Order: sequence, then C-alpha cells, then structure tokens
Amino acid sequence: MMDFQVIKRAVAKQFATLAKGELFVVDIEKDKLWETYLASFPAGTNPLYKNRTEHDCNCCKQFIRAVGGVVGIVDGKIQSIWDVKVSEPGYQAVANGLSALVYSGKIASPFLHYEKSAGTEKSFQALVEGGAKQWDHFHVVIPDKFFKKADDIASTNGEINSLRQVFNRGLEEITTDALETVLELIDQNSLYRGAENRFVVQQFANLKSLFKNLHTGEREAFTWGRVKTVNRAVCGIRNSAIGTLLTDLSEGVDLERAVASFENKVSGTNYKRPTALVTKAMIEKAKKSISGLGLESALERRYAVLSDITVNNILYANRSAKSAMTGDVFDQLASETASKPKNLDKVEEINIETFLANVLPSAKSLEIMVESNHTNNLVSLIAPKHGSTNPLFKWGNDFSWSYNGEVADSIKERVKAAGGNVTGELCCRLAWEYSDDLDFHMYEAGGSHIYFGNRSITSPNGGRLDVDANGGSGMMEHPVENIFYNTVKTMKNGTYELVVHNFTTKGPKKGAGFEVEIDLKGTLFSFKYDRVLRSGEKIVVAKFVKTAEGISVESVLDSTRSASKGTEVWGVTTNTFLPVNVVMHSPNHWDERAVGNKHYFFMIQDCANEGQARGFYNEFLRGDLEQHRKVMEMVGSKLKTEKAENQLSGLGFSSTMRNSVFVKVNGNFSRIVKIVF
Repeated sequence: MMDFQVIKRAVAKQFATLAKGELFVVDIEKDKLWETYLASFPAGTNPLYKNRTEHDCNCCKQFIRAVGGVVGIVDGKIQSIWDVKVSEPGYQAVANGLSALVYSGKIASPFLHYEKSAGTEKSFQALVEGGAKQWDHFHVVIPDKFFKKADDIASTNGEINSLRQVFNRGLEEITTDALETVLELIDQNSLYRGAENRFVVQQFANLKSLFKNLHTGEREAFTWGRVKTVNRAVCGIRNSAIGTLLTDLSEGVDLERAVASFENKVSGTNYKRPTALVTKAMIEKAKKSISGLGLESALERRYAVLSDITVNNILYANRSAKSAMTGDVFDQLASETASKPKNLDKVEEINIETFLANVLPSAKSLEIMVESNHTNNLVSLIAPKHGSTNPLFKWGNDFSWSYNGEVADSIKERVKAAGGNVTGELCCRLAWEYSDDLDFHMYEAGGSHIYFGNRSITSPNGGRLDVDANGGSGMMEHPVENIFYNTVKTMKNGTYELVVHNFTTKGPKKGAGFEVEIDLKGTLFSFKYDRVLRSGEKIVVAKFVKTAEGISVESVLDSTRSASKGTEVWGVTTNTFLPVNVVMHSPNHWDERAVGNKHYFFMIQDCANEGQARGFYNEFLRGDLEQHRKVMEMVGSKLKTEKAENQLSGLGFSSTMRNSVFVKVNGNFSRIVKIVF
C-alpha cells in the first residue's frame, strides 16, 4: 500500500514555496482536474474500498477543485503545485499527469480563496467492528494575501485581469523606437509636461526591453508575474495620455501630429513648444540612409543657370538664352527696355496649353508683366552644387524649384502635412507666415457656425474644421487651417460665408495678411490678402451659394489690388513688361516624365532671388526617404542656396491653381494676351 503522506507533504511544500510570490489559476475546468487525478493512478495503485476507489474522496476532490490549477512564477517560468518529486512511483505518475494538464492551459486570473485553508488535514471513519480509521487528505493553509471574501473575488480579479490585458497590449504594440523617441523629447524639453511622465515611460521601456527578447510562452509568465508588483501607472501606460502618444508613434503617425494630439490632451491651447520635434536617433537613421544611397553631395544646392539646362527641356528660349545653353557665339541682343503696359481691359484671353501649342512656337520674343499679386509666384530653378549626383527626387533628374516664401506648391500640401482632409468636394484652406492666431470661420445656411469652438465636430451641413493652427493644433512653423465638406450634397440651400479672424496678435510678424485656397470639386480659387490684420479684425473671403442646381462661388475677396506705380522685387519692376529668357515646365515634367503637379516657368531676364532659396522640399524626395521626412524637413530648411546674381528666376504657375498673367508676344506682329491657368 502506497504512503499518501509522501505526495501530500510534497504538494503542500510546493504550494508554500510558490506562495512566497504571486499565485495564479489556469483556465482548466475543475472537473477536468479531478478526472485527471483519478485517471492518472497506474493500474493497481487505486484499489477499491467498499464501493469506491480508495483515492476517490470528497475531501481531496474539494482540494483539487480549489487549488489543483494553481501555478506560481519562479525565475520567469510558470510552475504548478504538482511539480514535485516523490518516492512512490504511483503518486509520481499522478503528479506528472496533473502537471501536464495544468501546463496545457493558460493563466486565467490571480489566485484568491474565500477560506483560510483548502482541503482537509485528516478525517476519521467509524468502523463496524469498533474504533475508527484515519484518512489523510491534501491540505494547505492559505496565506492572508490570497484570502478574499467570496463576494469580492470576481471584482478584484476582474480589475487585475483588465490591467494585465492593457499591460500586455502595451508591451506587444508599443515599439522600442516610440519609447526612445518620447524619452528623447522629454530629455530635450520638447514635450509639454513630459518630465512628469518620464519615470513611467522609462520603467515601461525597461520592461519592454526584457519582454521583446522572450518567446511566446515566456511572455505570459512575464506579464502575469509583474502586473501585481509593478507600478499600476506603468502597467496601464497604454490607456494614459502619454500612452496615446506612444501608440500613435508606434502606428506610424507623423511625429508632429502625434505630439500635437498629446499636447491637446494635457495643455492649454496657447502652449508653444520650445524646441523642434526631431530626435538624435531620427537624425542618425536619416544620415545612415542618405549615406547608403550616396546622396550626401546631392543635398547641397545652388541657383541654376542657363548653361545647366538643355534645349530638350525648354519650351521657348530667346536668342541670348540659346547662346548661353549651346555655347555658340552670337552677337548678344541689347537688353530690351521694360515697357509700361497699355490698356489691358480688352486683351485676348487664352488657356496656357493653347498658348504653348498655338502661340509660343511662332514667337520671336516674349515679355511678361509681374503684377503685385504675383509676389508668391516668383520662382527659382535650383541645381545640385556638385554636378551630377545620385537622384534625390522622385523624377530622376537633379533639378528642383523654390517659390518666393518657400512654398513648394499649393496650400493643399501644407494642410495635408498637418493632418487635414484634402479630398472633400469643397475644401477651404487658410495659410499665413507668422505667429498670430488666425481663425477660419464658416457661417452656414440655417444659422450653424463652424469655428475653433466646435473643431473636429461635423456641422449640420456636413462641414468640419480639422486643423486649427497656433491654437488648438499647437504652434506651427507654417500655419494652416482647413474647413472641408466631404460632399456638397449635405449642404442646405442658402448662402455660406467664409471669414478669416485674427483671434490673437502674438508677436512680431515676418509677413502680413494671409492666403486662402478654395478647392470646389477640383477647381481651385486662390486669394491673397496682403495687409496686416489687427487683433480682432475679421475679413470676409468668399461667399458660396447652394441651390438645387449646385453650389457656386458668388463673391470673393478682391485679391488683385495692384499698385498704380511699379515696385522693385527680385531685381525687376512690377507692373511693367519684362523680357522672358526661357519658358519651361517644372523639372518633374522634363524628359517626357510626369510626376506630380505641372508648373509653368517664365524665366525673366535679370530677375534674381535677392536672398537664399530652399534647395528641396519633402514632397520632392524619392520614396525611400519618406521615413525620414521630419529630419529631411529640417535639412532642407538649413541647406539653402548661396546668394547669386546669375540665376534662372522668374514667374511660376501651378496647374492646380487658378491664376493669370499678361504676356506680350512679338512675332510677325505684336500682341498682348492674358494667359489663364
């Protein structure tokens, strides 16, 4: 007959050892535990006693149902109470069978018990012949830390289980890169109220570094083993404000947008971040990629000159320009004297493509008028400083361009970069270049009003403001705001009024006024207001009228307001006709390639950017540099061209924006046309 005390004492000792730490219960059914216990006895080791087998007793059944599925965590590994070595082979088989069953399950919850002990130490059975028989059973004393009233066990475990799920998801989903980025932002004081989150982020980062090196089986023990011992704020970091920032970064959200979202949750609307959102790790990764692609020399830029381009990539060149491009010796034509415009009220209006196809081929010379509202159309062609390089741009050649004010294309790109919607049937975009808090308002038919007070809430007409610069979305280097309607069908019939309001004047201005771009089903309207807005001043930009037939722009801000006298800009005088050296498409449409929006450049004789120009913009860069867009944005803003007198500069017009310009065409006869874009 086997000695039951052997396994009883071994199990009690193992339970006491595991109970020095935290105990848990696996998801094995209690009845399955009991059935496995009885089935694990080898043949002949569980004899019948009267009408039941000897080990089939209610006391041991109660113990196994209550404690049989208990496990602890030792040195990062799960152990069950059945992991024992005993001298009786029959009982060792039982222990092995139960241990295997327990390991087949997963931890379901912490272990709590409503009684101070489990099982029964011993019991006595009266014998017919007199006296009593003593029976030994499994029995352990439950330490106080695992004792809980029966009514409280479910709620207590539910709370811990939820925390563990959040902890585990955080460890699985939050990346090491995101943690390193946030810690660096905190250390360089680039994150509002970041210092108060540093301890939690660092502790979680320490746990993440351990967790990521574990295999799947070890991870279960890791999270359960720490959920009751680690600071709750660390375990629950994923559901905190700083956790949303970590999650956004882990999911690939742009750093600027992710931080702005975090700061909206924890800061006032006027918070201004003191330093740029670029970390050392980001810079090192970008440098490594640029070096690997052989692009170091391509980053240094200069103003392009006529000798850089070939006749294959131009649409028109005057005689002096052809000489510079080909190197042939021609007598240089005397510079044509800029002429004052005549009455332009009745000139012929012509589409740009029609002009290129039907007028330009027979032109002997061109003159173009730079009006005061063309300030932002001034453009320079940019070339690599070190000759031929590996292609830096999407279109494969080495040339780029830069508009006055460093605007690569329409305001659409700036709104897109800020996280705004640019795909609606009606999009209204506002841009300016100083720290004042300008606000966009749409007063809708029916009396509703879209503005910063209901940002990100869809109006009754289906409109929404989703970017609120220098206010709700934080300070921006190039501020923009955006109101959009996914479809005009949701707009009630009536009049809508678009207004710009200077909510707060914050400091000295490096510019004045603002620009507005309205995109109505692909047709773009561009408006510029070039005066300083006083604090509290409101300007009506446009009115829309919605009827059963559709929607139209009925009245708009007069953006022309040309001065009667010419002014000097980029070395040329406005409101006079100026000689054109070269007409060309933007480099992204050279060599029979078409990448992105087309621009039309009219390079003007003696026109020169008086300062430094930006060498490239993020939207120009090849796709494998997209992951480094924030660093490349900073590199592009710092690596500007050197000042130069001899440069290809003039007027540029985007195919995506409505605009116009007067051109004097000299051929068999002279005429003035108004080219519309």
